[in-house]
Amino acid sequence: MQNQLYSRIITTPIGNMIATADDGAITSFDFVKDGEVFQMINVSSPLLLRLEEEIFEYFAGERKEFTLPLSPSGTEFQKGVWKTLLDIPYGETISYATEAKKFGNPKAIRAVANANGKNPISILIPCHRVIASDGGMGGYSGGLDKKKFLLSLESETL
Repeated sequence: MQNQLYSRIITTPIGNMIATADDGAITSFDFVKDGEVFQMINVSSPLLLRLEEEIFEYFAGERKEFTLPLSPSGTEFQKGVWKTLLDIPYGETISYATEAKKFGNPKAIRAVANANGKNPISILIPCHRVIASDGGMGGYSGGLDKKKFLLSLESETL
């Protein structure tokens, strides 16, 4: 039996985001692309309302850790990479090479970076905290302007 999926648009300082959840966990949280329209939005599921509250606190500099259960869909490899991301402390960054080492496969830098780009739960699974070895921004599926904003926010509220 398939779980019911709920969705909600959440407005943030860096744009609208769409969140989805089933009855037990957040399943996705991503930036709304220009022109995207959604049929079933702003459902008042308890998890999505809690996510909205925690995201507001995060952007206000009042929250450094999220308490919500997460259930991203992906391959076992991707899920392992995303689990590694959860260990990066608020306000800190690591390189893609360091992330690959922490993941347990130091030669898989490109595969790890690719998995980061497929992270379905932005901000809560903090792929924005991974940068290039030379200190450059690297990539971010939400756009580099959003990544810079998030890193700046976290460095200001330490």
